[in-house]
Amino acid sequence: MSKSVTKYLRRAVLMAGAAAALAACVPQQSPTDEGIGFRAQRFEEVAAMREYRACVDDAVQLDQQAYNTRSPAQYLSSARLLESCEANLGPVASEVPMDERMHSYGLAVQNYVKGGDLDAARGALNNFETAFAGHDLYYADGSSFTDTMGSLLGRYEERDFGQFSTLNVSADLKAEMRRVNHWASN
Repeated sequence: MSKSVTKYLRRAVLMAGAAAALAACVPQQSPTDEGIGFRAQRFEEVAAMREYRACVDDAVQLDQQAYNTRSPAQYLSSARLLESCEANLGPVASEVPMDERMHSYGLAVQNYVKGGDLDAARGALNNFETAFAGHDLYYADGSSFTDTMGSLLGRYEERDFGQFSTLNVSADLKAEMRRVNHWASN
């Protein structure tokens, strides 16, 4: 074999090796439909979460206005809006952090109480307990949201407010409920 043929073969082998090495570096392409479908679904989820948060922000503004003006009607409007925010969330609900949803739904229950619609508050509290079974919110003093709202909504007997109460509600609420029960029976 001549020197030029050997040189040509060596170059051909090197070129083939380089081509093989470069081919190994090219990432495998996935079907474009799957990538586009995932992106579209993720975009819809993000849009739904943004809508939920904007809805909750509007309801919180109504709550603040109700607090400033002491308006039962605005408390009720805020509560209804918060419930509709949750209802409109749909299948994306699992994407929104549970504590965020619990706080907004808890505010709805509380605003129904402040607005004076105790039947709606009872229904909202039942929905809260169903949606977030086994979970609770706690006030700054450590008292339970569900026990406190249940107490205010008449779920418990007079004996539940006894000296060694089994309810995790604030001392002020226990004292007030004992006072109400005392004067109701005397």
